[in-house]
Amino acid sequence: MEPGDLEEALRKAMGGDAAGFVVLYRELQPRLFRYAWALVGQDADDVTGEAWLQIARDLPSFFGDLDGFRGWTASITRHRALDLIKARNRRQAEPRGLQVLPELADLTAAGDTAEAAIAALSTAQAVEIIASLPRDQAEAVLLRAVVGLSAEATGVVLNKRAGAVRVAAHRGLKTLARQIDRGSGGSEDHP
Repeated sequence: MEPGDLEEALRKAMGGDAAGFVVLYRELQPRLFRYAWALVGQDADDVTGEAWLQIARDLPSFFGDLDGFRGWTASITRHRALDLIKARNRRQAEPRGLQVLPELADLTAAGDTAEAAIAALSTAQAVEIIASLPRDQAEAVLLRAVVGLSAEATGVVLNKRAGAVRVAAHRGLKTLARQIDRGSGGSEDHP
């Protein structure tokens, strides 16, 4: 879908148009679900369901463009996921940590380095490597590559500066690149 079409859908949805909301939901839900799955595993449906309820409720008060909307929805999803993790901890349940749904790991946002790195790996390798990254790097890679947020929008979601997000994503992508090199028999020229 073209960005102009999504901008129009956002304007309509902000005005209460259900069809506009459906367009936004269909575009963003798969990305938000993958992000939520990485944070909470099997409970991703519940997390994204609660997030969309809040999004629908608060949409009339949202002001911003499409990129701002993507960041806003990712932030809501993250907060719902963190709420669930806190509730698990209160119940003495062990949190799942960062996981990626294997069937969805190779579906990435178009047009960036992360897409190329993840595409070069098998799905199983991608899941294993992304899940093994430090949490800040994994979330930065997921929000940038899967959800499709800018560094600035990712920073808002993670409550970090855009530069810190770029560094975390870069480090995560370097780790992925090293894994690709090792897997293809290449050697590393630098530590």
